[in-house]
Amino acid sequence: MLATGPDSPLASPVPAAVPAVAPTHVIVFANEKGGTGKSTTAVHVAIALAAKGARVACLDLDHRQRTVGRYLDNRAETIKRTGSPLPMPRHATLSAQSEDQFEDLWHSLCEGSDFLVVDTPGRDDPFARTAAALSNTLVTPMNDSFVDFDLIGQVDPETYQVTRPSFYSELIWDARKQRARADGTTIDWVVLRNRLQHIEARNMRRVSDALAQLSKRVGFRIIPGLGERVIYREMFPAGLTMIDSKAFGSMGLGHVAARQELREMMAALQLPDLAEQTPGVAA
Repeated sequence: MLATGPDSPLASPVPAAVPAVAPTHVIVFANEKGGTGKSTTAVHVAIALAAKGARVACLDLDHRQRTVGRYLDNRAETIKRTGSPLPMPRHATLSAQSEDQFEDLWHSLCEGSDFLVVDTPGRDDPFARTAAALSNTLVTPMNDSFVDFDLIGQVDPETYQVTRPSFYSELIWDARKQRARADGTTIDWVVLRNRLQHIEARNMRRVSDALAQLSKRVGFRIIPGLGERVIYREMFPAGLTMIDSKAFGSMGLGHVAARQELREMMAALQLPDLAEQTPGVAA
């Protein structure tokens, strides 16, 4: 069984089922605060991997908002309507909040997949905790503000020096130690700075300095994510991403800049290169 609830891997040893899903690289997008661009980023990562020839599956754990599930449903409708051969991952949403359904979905999506991309709710959730503990790459998107920073750490109100990690950081720290003891896997924790602005430069520097301090204490990497662009919101109804350039017709400067952001983010995530692992798979 994959343990959840009070006995989840963030509070107890990682379940013995982990080795069975190890061949699939699990990427979990987790942040207990909403509005950080988590779902949009998850979809773009999934489509970018699928476009490179990887076998990708997506699991949406947020049965209330179901953003990733709806995004990919819209994409499937666009493919059906236009006949465009867009890269399309398998996907499912956890609807019934039961351990059995979670375990069944997890294993069915991992089977035959190179990557499993998991989107979690923007709140504390037992299944999100389990998914985080079973991840290979754990991505925590955040906006460039101390409101978002408060999820992972606390700062002195005058000096902006980090005073202590947050409860969430301590949970992830413990989960990583337990996972390493259980099967030797190192969870790569990545803090993704989404929606960076070109204003409030002083605040951005303070947040950047605080992140650098905290990363040394709890061991996460910091990478740039996707900017605050209307383009991303406009693509949702059709289920399109910045990978689908041919579906746009003419592309403006905003599209070009967004595509470059996505390329840089994918490179910084440092995900396994299938071309090196599987002969014949396009890079």
